Amino acid sequence: MVSLALWLVRRTHGTGGGGTAFGYARGQTAVMFGFAFVCVVETVAMSVLLGDWPVVHAVVLFLDVYTVVFVVALHAASVVRPHVVDGEALRVRRGVHVDLRIPVQRIGAVRRELRMTHEAADGVLDLAVGSQTNVAVELNEAVTHVNLFGGRREVRVVRFHADDPDGLVRALAAGPDVAAHAVP
Repeated sequence: MVSLALWLVRRTHGTGGGGTAFGYARGQTAVMFGFAFVCVVETVAMSVLLGDWPVVHAVVLFLDVYTVVFVVALHAASVVRPHVVDGEALRVRRGVHVDLRIPVQRIGAVRRELRMTHEAADGVLDLAVGSQTNVAVELNEAVTHVNLFGGRREVRVVRFHADDPDGLVRALAAGPDVAAHAVP
């Protein structure tokens, strides 16, 4: 709900300190709001269908309204927590679930790379939006990714989506010892 409050007042989380923010939520906006609309329609339909049972109606109405708020808050979390590039690190994020800090010294290469399919592989972290990633970061030295449930794994390649992949690649390539190359 913190994300929803930040989104309503048009603030971002963790972008202070001189870093450049790169959003990634634009690719999912239509789908998330379409899903929220379907949830609202379902709420109205259930309200009509359960009108004769006030207790069940109240419970289902509460759950439906909570679902709509949850869907909008999920989108808000992606909007208010963008990727951040500063002189020391790349911070790759995915809502409130992923917040991976990659020191610039560990980045070996960065490139724009559009992928539509992602197969699970050891040492690779794919953070797709709308089943797409468009930036690939190869690391000289692995970083530890901690998932939502506390599981740890070492990653050497991070693929993620950015609304401005070219700008993000340029911002990272401006750092020391980072190779940037375009993929046709």
